Amino acid sequence: ASKAYDARFLELYGKITNPANGYFSPEGIPYHSVETLIVEAPDHGHETTSEAYSYLLWLQAMYGKVTGDWTKFNGAWEIMEKYMIPTHADQPTNSFYNASKPATYAPELDTPNEYPAKLDTGVSVGSDPIAGELKSAYGTDDVYGMHWLQDVDNVYGFGNAPGKCEAGPSDTGPSYINTFQRGAQESVWETVPQPTCDAFKYGGKNGYLDLFTGDASYAKQWKFTNAPDADARAVQAAYWADLWAKEQGKGSAVSATVGKAAKMGDYLRYSMYDKYFKKVGNCVGPSTCPAGTGKDASMYLLSWYYAWGGATDTNAGWAWRIGSSHAHGGYQNPLAAYALANYAPLKPKSATGAADWAKSMDRQLEFYRWLQSSEGAIAGGATNSWAGRYATPPSGKSTFYGMYYDEKPVYHDPPSNQWFGFQAWSMERVAELYQQTGNAQAKTVLDKWVKWALSKTTFNPDGTYRIPSTLQWSGQPDTWNASSPGANNGLHVTVADYTNDVGVAAAYAKTLTYYADRSGDTEAASAAKKLLDGMWANHQDALGIAVPENRTDYNRFDDPVYIPSGWTGTMPNGDAINSSSTFDSIRSFYEDDPAWSKIE
Repeated sequence: ASKAYDARFLELYGKITNPANGYFSPEGIPYHSVETLIVEAPDHGHETTSEAYSYLLWLQAMYGKVTGDWTKFNGAWEIMEKYMIPTHADQPTNSFYNASKPATYAPELDTPNEYPAKLDTGVSVGSDPIAGELKSAYGTDDVYGMHWLQDVDNVYGFGNAPGKCEAGPSDTGPSYINTFQRGAQESVWETVPQPTCDAFKYGGKNGYLDLFTGDASYAKQWKFTNAPDADARAVQAAYWADLWAKEQGKGSAVSATVGKAAKMGDYLRYSMYDKYFKKVGNCVGPSTCPAGTGKDASMYLLSWYYAWGGATDTNAGWAWRIGSSHAHGGYQNPLAAYALANYAPLKPKSATGAADWAKSMDRQLEFYRWLQSSEGAIAGGATNSWAGRYATPPSGKSTFYGMYYDEKPVYHDPPSNQWFGFQAWSMERVAELYQQTGNAQAKTVLDKWVKWALSKTTFNPDGTYRIPSTLQWSGQPDTWNASSPGANNGLHVTVADYTNDVGVAAAYAKTLTYYADRSGDTEAASAAKKLLDGMWANHQDALGIAVPENRTDYNRFDDPVYIPSGWTGTMPNGDAINSSSTFDSIRSFYEDDPAWSKIE
């Protein structure tokens, strides 16, 4: 049977990598989508994300497993390192970073129209306990992690290519950009794209900076944001690549790349820390929540991001680093944590990296158990900073190591935990850990989750399928007690609607496959096969495997984008930015898109 599935994999791989099919840029960078007109978290189809690079690594690891050719896997890491990990020229002033004062506090606010948020030097911030050991391990002040978003074709025209700051619309090739920056209610339809290196060439008089933070004056600066789930997925892919290459007697072919993955995992620990390195647990009040003094600022979970930045002027140098106070169930990766803690080729070089990841693996598994609803699905997450400003949470709020339960961490439009994809993505990593180690905690969570998911899955006689799509939540978990976990009888999920989405179905099939392999569950194995066969038989086209998707939110192209009264500026293509701007008006290039007539 495996030969038939290997052949399918290679056929699909051939479609994906065929240059005529448009999945990759001339440089070999994976686009977010083949189509240019797509608005998801990236607001254009020919942007890319760290997530896409991480999936390319996984694809090429699988290619190595099937063919024995590891050059593609190494090549995928090289292209990611070249274009998505900022070079020294992109982050030139890290040597000025002061680990005892990582960043200046600014509150997160509820809606975009409350921004800019005032920087407040009066709020104490904790110290960064890992900067020194990372520098001594790797001999550099630079951070080795991916930025999350890139404008691959320089459609916006910032021209922030690696090593360049705002080179403009005439520049070709990938440009670093950022979008979201104004609180949980800021949907993609309300964002203002901006360059990661702001030299005040575009935007207003202070570039784009004064849309987001309130300060007395502004300096030209660079800044990057990491999506931790993508870096963890890169580590995960490297783990499998190393295992599979060694099975073929070719371990030396990937060892250098696997060493780089260990380094990435070392820096990924920044995502474990509270945004301002404050103490984790019962952290209420910007001034009353105490500053952390080391590892007591670590959640040992993968939070929503870490970020770092600094001055572009090397003479007036300064730099900062932040974690994130919000942790989402869907972002955790206990397989990556296991590999970084226990698997020798992936153990980080730093003094405490492996130990931190060992603790993180256990903490992540506890987190899943705490978030598991009465039915079996995994709820949203937790925060160490209520409302993003260390506010007082509602009374009676359930806690996990003193962090407050948050039904929809980080974003609310749409709610961040309504998508079943986060269930399938995240449980797939738990299932890999279970398949590799037999971990009993992982099995406890999976047994219940798989039973729930299968009960909500339908297979039709023609091989088509329906899986959950939108989830709705009520109640909250019991406050976590590690020695006696509660049953969470007050935490409930319902399935609002169903889908045949192939991306989610693929992750779900992998979850069931890894789970069935270790547990011997024949129903899970059979369902995984039906999902794979159903996709293959019913949803192939010239470009791969796909299903149509109705996008009711595409009526939002003319949504207003909040710009403070009196603030004026321009995008690189000349689009005006002012208080009457809309999503489309600052992206007028969309009106030339081949699919624009569908939007009209």
